[in-house]
Amino acid sequence: MSRPTPLRDVHESLGATLTDFAGWLMPLRYGSESAEHRAVREAAGLFDLSHMGEIFLTGPQAGEALDYALVGHLSALAPGRARYTMIVNERGGVLDDLIVYRLGDEEFMVVANASNYQKVAGELRERAKPYDAVVEDRSDRYALIAVQGPRAQEILATLTDADLDGLKYYAGLPGQVDGRQALIARTGYTGEDGFELFVANQDAVPLWHAIAAAGEPHGLRPAGLSSRDTLRLEAGMPLYGNELSAELTPFDAGLGRVVKFDKPGDFVGRSALEAVKDDPPRRRLVGLVARNRRVPRHGYPVTKDGVVVGEVTSGAPSQTLGKPIAMAYVDTGAESGLAVDIRGSHEPMDLVELPFYRRNK
Repeated sequence: MSRPTPLRDVHESLGATLTDFAGWLMPLRYGSESAEHRAVREAAGLFDLSHMGEIFLTGPQAGEALDYALVGHLSALAPGRARYTMIVNERGGVLDDLIVYRLGDEEFMVVANASNYQKVAGELRERAKPYDAVVEDRSDRYALIAVQGPRAQEILATLTDADLDGLKYYAGLPGQVDGRQALIARTGYTGEDGFELFVANQDAVPLWHAIAAAGEPHGLRPAGLSSRDTLRLEAGMPLYGNELSAELTPFDAGLGRVVKFDKPGDFVGRSALEAVKDDPPRRRLVGLVARNRRVPRHGYPVTKDGVVVGEVTSGAPSQTLGKPIAMAYVDTGAESGLAVDIRGSHEPMDLVELPFYRRNK
């Protein structure tokens, strides 16, 4: 049975189509997913992300424990800042991609994907055992609400006196939002400016209503999983289970930059990743833009002269480009004359560098 978020009643009152996602009952859309997508690009969208996991590491060696457990150099992170990173297995395969927030000198919060957070919490507990650090899964205590889009700051500023102007991308600060305590983070998964608000479960419903009311004059709309997926696809952001998996290393996904070999000490997966870091990739993650209206979908074969040279990992119509787009792993060297096999028809595609969309800053 799917687990509801604290905002379930709100979603139902708004007429949302609810669906199971990673064991959670989540809003797929509230009406038109294309309208929700456009609202985020042009004004703002309001998302329920309470299915994500929040795992805390505290103690004198919390930073060192994370340096060993993850591929990034987290002990070098300044309090108030955040970093995108990954947890891998001994073979270098990605178990999840994560955002780590340093909340204080001896306190970190690891945000994991809904489908993986229990596995991540278990791995962190095991890997932190040699260190003076405590791992605690506090996912049940938190709701997560995101406001994303070019008018997100304008909307949120009406509800808080926190220094949003001074809050950098991939940073967070504690503050009051509509009189409720929150961690206000300048992070997101849409390619737009925006904020993610970590709040206590009991504050989720009143905060959602406050943001919705403040945002209504500015064009804010509630937005579901469908638009979240098309937004992140346009922005070239990977989704675990599509572009990332335990069979792929960060280098396979073109994200080798997150692996920090120059940090002190060992880390899980280091030997395996060092062995492949200089190897030319057999396949690389690319963007594909369709020349007609047929949509390439996850799992469809990518072909060249009728021969399979890759596979689509994510695909959808792009509201912003007005054409179907896809991310795909394609054999290195097969960079022209590509097509996607859509139910037996080889539909021509143009290869482009990711992302498909980049906002004007």
